[in-house]
Amino acid sequence: MELILSTSPAKLTLDPARQPELTLRFNLTKLTLDPARQPELSLSPRLAELTLDPTCHPEMSLSPGPAELTLDSQHQAKELPVPKLPELILEPVHCRPELMSACADLINDQWPRSRASRLHSLGQSSDAFPLCLMLLSPQPTPGAAPVVVGHARLSRVLDQPHSLLVETVVVARALRGRGFGRRLMEGLEAFARARGFRRLHLTTHDQLYFYAHLGYQLGEPVQGLAFTNRRLSTTVLRAFSKPPCPQPPCKEPILAAQAVPRSSKGPPLPPPPPLPQSLTASPPPSPEPLPQSPLETCYRDLKGCPIFWMEKDI
Repeated sequence: MELILSTSPAKLTLDPARQPELTLRFNLTKLTLDPARQPELSLSPRLAELTLDPTCHPEMSLSPGPAELTLDSQHQAKELPVPKLPELILEPVHCRPELMSACADLINDQWPRSRASRLHSLGQSSDAFPLCLMLLSPQPTPGAAPVVVGHARLSRVLDQPHSLLVETVVVARALRGRGFGRRLMEGLEAFARARGFRRLHLTTHDQLYFYAHLGYQLGEPVQGLAFTNRRLSTTVLRAFSKPPCPQPPCKEPILAAQAVPRSSKGPPLPPPPPLPQSLTASPPPSPEPLPQSPLETCYRDLKGCPIFWMEKDI
């Protein structure tokens, strides 16, 4: 079909009844579109004639920017429906390796990182921990793969056999603010509880109130284990987690005044002057770190940014 636009700002109505009505704000001249190769085009401020391939009627819509036209090569493609919370399930990523790539894309959308490195990290997931959990929605269409809605990583905690460290908690951007984060956290709590764990630890920069609403409280830092092996004892793992022992302090020279022996000849020497106050006074004690509060924390991450440690008994 062929559509001709008037030279003045006008209204464009496509012939088929299912096509939307569009309003143009600029004078137009002429544009011929190839839907197979031009999925997205911008109209110049001076166009007047628009010709479409009669065998394909792409969906047309205007963006907020002036004189910009977006064409969808898929005939009136519809967005995926929002999954229902009761239908979501949790599965370890190592049980669904075909979804590992989609899970890596979800995490990298929040924290950009090398794709190969992200896939390698997800590939370390196992029942022996660390373990990566995916929040999945059912297949949107028959035969399609489930959609990865969220992700969280669980690791063992040093010297706390009944605790887990929760990391890399993320939900797809398009689904945030709809209860999927709560569903992810409640699911992983049930997952951990069923395996004998009784406490969860986590860190956050800006989601303090979200976790507090779920029952988490401010806590102390813990040491997560990046890997576990039954052949390595806890003593060995603890040795790798602790910093090296500090060297013993050097002995300070004795600066106190000593008695000066009298010379056999001549008058006695005058006593030495008193030492400066800075050398004789003991250094002031170092201030203790301030405890955490909902407004501030003394803990910092590797980049030096404030970070809150939280925990919850499950």
